[in-house]
Formats: sequence, C-alpha cells, structure tokens
Amino acid sequence: MTDDELIWRIAGGSGDGIDSTSQNFAKALMRSGLNVFTHRHYPSRIRGGHTYVEIRASDHDVKSRGDNYNFLLALGDSFARNPQDEAYYGNEEIKPLSENLDELREGGVIVYDSGLLDTDEIPNFEERVEENDWHVYDLDLRGLAKEHGREVMRNTAGVGATCAIVDLDLEPIEKLMEDAMPEKILEPNLEILHEAYESVQEDYETDVGISLPTGEHDEDQVLVSGSHGIAYGALDEGCRFISGYPMTPWTDVYTIMTQNLSDMGGISEQVEDEIAAASLAIGASHAGAKAMSGSSGGGFALMSEPLGLAEITETPLVLVEAMRAGPSTGMPTKPEQGDLEHVLYTSQGDSNRVVMAPGDAQESYEQARKAFQIAYGYQIPVIVLYDQKLSGGHQTVPESTFDEEPNPDIGDVVTEDELEDAERLAGRFKRYRYDGEDGVSPRSIPGQKGGNFLASGNEHNEAGHISEDPDNRVLQMNRRMGKLDAIREELDSMDQSNQTVYGPEDADYAILGFGSTKGVVEESVDRLNDDGHSVKAMNVSDLLPFPREEVREFLESVNEALVVEMNASAQFRRHIQGELGMYGEKLYSLLKYDGNPFEPAEVVDGFESRLEDSVETGGYNTRIESATGD
Repeated sequence: MTDDELIWRIAGGSGDGIDSTSQNFAKALMRSGLNVFTHRHYPSRIRGGHTYVEIRASDHDVKSRGDNYNFLLALGDSFARNPQDEAYYGNEEIKPLSENLDELREGGVIVYDSGLLDTDEIPNFEERVEENDWHVYDLDLRGLAKEHGREVMRNTAGVGATCAIVDLDLEPIEKLMEDAMPEKILEPNLEILHEAYESVQEDYETDVGISLPTGEHDEDQVLVSGSHGIAYGALDEGCRFISGYPMTPWTDVYTIMTQNLSDMGGISEQVEDEIAAASLAIGASHAGAKAMSGSSGGGFALMSEPLGLAEITETPLVLVEAMRAGPSTGMPTKPEQGDLEHVLYTSQGDSNRVVMAPGDAQESYEQARKAFQIAYGYQIPVIVLYDQKLSGGHQTVPESTFDEEPNPDIGDVVTEDELEDAERLAGRFKRYRYDGEDGVSPRSIPGQKGGNFLASGNEHNEAGHISEDPDNRVLQMNRRMGKLDAIREELDSMDQSNQTVYGPEDADYAILGFGSTKGVVEESVDRLNDDGHSVKAMNVSDLLPFPREEVREFLESVNEALVVEMNASAQFRRHIQGELGMYGEKLYSLLKYDGNPFEPAEVVDGFESRLEDSVETGGYNTRIESATGD
C-alpha cells in the first residue's frame, strides 16, 4: 500500500453498527483534510448477513470506489444464522473475514476480532497471508469491549486499532464521539478507543509501509450521499409535502425529508402503498403545495396510474425513482440501472414527463432543484432517476454547494383579480387553454373565487369537461407534448449544461454513461489517457427530453464510443440510438449487472478489450456488446 490513498473496509453483520461506525470514521478522515468516497454493500436482511462499508480516502479528488481495497477490519457477524443452516448459507459468523480476502490488495492489512473469528476455519488462510504479504493483526476486540461495557463497542476498538496502524490522530474521532454519544456510553467508548490504539502501538509492529495521506481542503466540506442531495434540493425549492411507502433504496430520501419537514412547517405522510403515495402528492400539489413522492422498482410500477393522472391533469409533481436490481423484488439492496426504460415509458398512451439522472451528490442537489422548477414552471411530472450506489454512497462535497437561495415559487397561478376577468366555459375557469405560452396554461388554486374547473383523468376541453371531440383531442395533445420542446430549449439555454463532458476535447474515442457511472468513467478516462490512449467522456443527465444536438455533436467528434451502464439489455445505448436514429456502427456497450457497481479497472479493461476487437473482458463480471450485433 502506498501513501496515495487508503481504502478501508469494515465488515460485520447487519445490525452490528457497521454503517454508523463507518460514517464516523469517514467524517474523521474528511476533517483530517482528505477527500472521501464510500460504498455500502449489505444484504436484504434486517439483522445478520455479511455487510461491509468501504471508505476510500485520498489527498486528491476521489470520484468512485477504487480497485479492490487495502485495509480490512473484520468484526464477524454477531447475528449469524444458526449452525444448522450452514449447509445452505455457510458459516455466516466468519464471512466478514473469509468473503473479503479475494479483493484485498497485495501488501494489505487485516485486523480481525479473534474474540469471535477463528482463522483455522478459513481454508489456506496462512498460505494466502504469506503469498500476498498481508499484515495480520489478531486482536480480541470483543473481549476488550466486554471489559468496558457492551460487546457492540468492539467497533470502537477496531477503529482505535486502525488509527494506530495508519497513524491517524484520535482527536477527530473523539470529537465525533462526543457530539454523538450520551455521557453514559461516551466514557467507556473513549477508554476502549485509547486502549486499542495504545495496545497496537505497544504490542505490534506498525511500521509496515502504511501511512495515511495528508491533505488540506481549500474550503469546508460535508459528507453527503445522493439521497441527501435530492432531499436538500427539494427542501430548498420549497417542497413542503412528501408521501411515501418505505422501499429500499428510496427510503433514504424519504427519511431525510421526514426528519426535516416538521421543522419547516411541512408534512410527511407514510401511506399504505405507492398508489396512495403518488395520489396524495398529486392532491397536495393540486391544492397549491410543492409536493413529491417516490419509490423503487416494483413500488414505482404501482405509481404508473397516478403518474398518468398527473400528466393529463397537468398537475406539477416531482417523483424520485431509486433503481435496484430487478425484475420483481430482484436484489433489493444492490445497484443496477435497469429501470431506465420503465421510467421513460410507464403510464398510459402518449405520456409526457421529464426524466433527469444526476451523476453525483452535488448534481443530485442541483438537479432536484431544477426538477421542481420545471415541474411547477411547466405543470408536468418530473422524475429524478438514481440508484442504490448514489443513494447510499457518501462523498465529500463543498459546503458552499448548498448555500443557494430558497425558491418557494409554485409557478404560474392566476390571482383572484385576474379571475374576475378570465374567460369561462359553461361557467368554469378555462384551466386548459389551447393558447397557453409554451403549452402552459395558468392554473388556479382550490378556494380561489371564480377559479373552479374540472381536473379529469379523461381527455377534456379547456374547462376540464370530458370531451372526445377529435379537434379538441389534437389541440390538447399537441399543447401538452409541446411542453417538452420548450423545456429542451430552456435546458439548452442554461449557462451550464446538465451533461458533463470530461477529458481532451480532440480525443479519438469516447465513453458515455448516465447517472451514477459518472465518477468511475471519469477516473477511467484519466487512467486511459495516462496510459497513452485518446479518450473523453460524456455523462448524460437529461434523459427526457433528450439533448439530441449535444450528444450528436459529441459522437460526431470521435471514431467510436463505449456506452457504460449497469444493466443487461443496454437500455441507455438503445435510448441514444432511438433518439438519434443513427450511430449503430459507432456504439458498443460495456454492461455489468452482478449487483456491484463498476470499478475503474473494469471500465479500463472494457475499453482496451474493445480496442483489440475483443468481446471478452479480463476476468471481470462485465460484457461487451455491439449495437449492430456484430
């Protein structure tokens, strides 16, 4: 391991406090001046089952998880299944150590809890240690924790041991503990932290070529996930109503919103299912509130009917869809980008909505705000599409990102004075005028005198009365669909595009991605160019309406492009071809769908394999596919 970066993996069982311990350690690294990126891997169980969190920390910018890792803290699974289940599930207690060895780099460190884990149960453990030059620290972390209080405090002992080995000062850890823990458990935890730290320094050799990089931030940083970005963006745009039903991984956004809304005079409602959730949000928006809802996978499928209602009644609405591996229940806690086509096309008939896919935590904030501006400016549903990787992974972001002015504006609403002179049809306000600018007809809010109209799920005339007149149908459809052209014009006129282009402008080759693959693709581009290739990248966030000219110009500038996405059917590549109607000969896909996000080495390998006209990748769970089937 070099001083370039620390990739620390803490492994245990679900319910063992792995996530909270990793969060505190990541914050301590951030406060020490380092840039941090985290990755969560956890099973679809409340308690028990192998889980780990990986923290990558460096003095340079880190945009994704790294290639493998170099420091393992293995705590064991204290909620493992009974031994009689081992025939099927294996020895779960030992898995936090045994299942993490394959990805540990040569020369890496292992700290394991010898109070719970027995390496004699791992085949060829000693041989592998010697072969890979691993540095092993067998510490009775559980015993130490029991001496001072509760067994769960072994996590603190593990952090103390880690700090001793990588030479990290305990002060930032202590400060975080003081901020988070009540006095009753603070003192024993501080004692355990120091005892583990001092024990390793006194009794073990720590000069094994490992030290933490040193860094300093130019400005204050915060450690946030894409879920934080979406929630904070929604709150700053004046969202004061959210309704939902818990479903991994969307629950993170829902929870953060719920925790904050009550302090802002807002409302959070947990309902019986996703149909009710989306319907409540539509009702709140119809009544004049800025509202949102969301779900994941199958839960979002239930929102198809109310989504169509929002489209035809032109009710502003923001929905978030957190993708996970499907179909059906699939792998609820694993990342995938397989819901793209579902989100683009679900609903009834010729539906019209906007779909945005932020690429990192900062974009999540910015594009969540833009989603509300478009939804309420154009009276249209907007879907923010992300995945489990972006939902649960944390990264350092400048605190100034969130220093933006709030925006409570709910769009074009008529005043009661304007309603006095407004045109009417059969005594009702013409809510759905044919001649609305950019397809947008000013709306009234329930309770306004003279503002009554019908909001029907049937096709309707200007006042909302059900109508099957052919001419009215064409006028209303054209007006609603025309909004997408106006929205595309607005997005194209922004000072900064939602699409991110990275790398040398005159590069010969390109890599395209959407959403959370942004960071790993950009790091791969840096490596490829350092190795003598000529590569640039584009990450597309505007999925509907699609930035046709921007993507077309980018593709015209290169010889060939590799489209990187986490699904089995190349949905994003097909979307590009469908929107542009060409470039089949230029586009190749690099696909991954094993429940783990891409690592930079996998993208680099996929690109180089394609340059060699190979469809085989170097031993990774990835697949190369041609757009033309060649």
